[in-house]
Amino acid sequence: MLTAQLLERIQQTSDAAERRELVEEVFDMHLEVALSIAHRYRDRGADLDDLEQAACLGLVNAIRRYRPDAATPFIGFAIPTIRGELKRYFRDYAWTIRIPRRLQEIQWLIAARGPRLKQELNREPTRAELAACLEIDLAEMDRALAAKGCFNVLSLDQPLDPAGNLTLADLVAGDQDVTLGRFEEVDQLQPVLDDLGPRERRILELRFVEGWTQAEIGADIGVSQMQVSRILGRILDDLREQLLRSEAA
Repeated sequence: MLTAQLLERIQQTSDAAERRELVEEVFDMHLEVALSIAHRYRDRGADLDDLEQAACLGLVNAIRRYRPDAATPFIGFAIPTIRGELKRYFRDYAWTIRIPRRLQEIQWLIAARGPRLKQELNREPTRAELAACLEIDLAEMDRALAAKGCFNVLSLDQPLDPAGNLTLADLVAGDQDVTLGRFEEVDQLQPVLDDLGPRERRILELRFVEGWTQAEIGADIGVSQMQVSRILGRILDDLREQLLRSEAA
């Protein structure tokens, strides 16, 4: 496969100019994948240009971190890396008003699992049901919901009619909360990810978000590199199977 050959050459070459050209070639081959992932995050309070730049950065990071001897195909490594870079962008840069990271994480959970719970119940879940589903305290969930709308805020001077006679300030009361829609669609792989245990989740995060090697991960969680490789292989097989089922549907 051409991608595998190029990545192998990137690892082998000691010529900086050649390495840069090879990275650019792999980048161009997978650019559409990165842009497609970025577009899934549009209309969530961040400019599409910024999202595309974050996705491209994630793709470059994936190319630089990927090891050709890994059991995972490059695309299986690149997609979580790109998504991680996009989530990091929302977490670190897309907030007009900073809120604690824990509340940001809860908002992501609400956006990811809330629609699925609604589908299971065939109605809007109550606050208590949603908190129970997320396994969090009701008060903590309420704080996260109250903090929604901390992405880019609309100007109160924005005109709402062609003549410019009506602005947003004319319609918004001083004590009215400004909220935005949920941050992320339900991911087609979420059912598989939900079934993972804490150790498996940490392995995925360290490998594909933080870019750790399997040996570093093994040392962190107290298992051998071979065990990390087997766990990663099983998780990725499950994810690929879920992806194929979703595409077939």
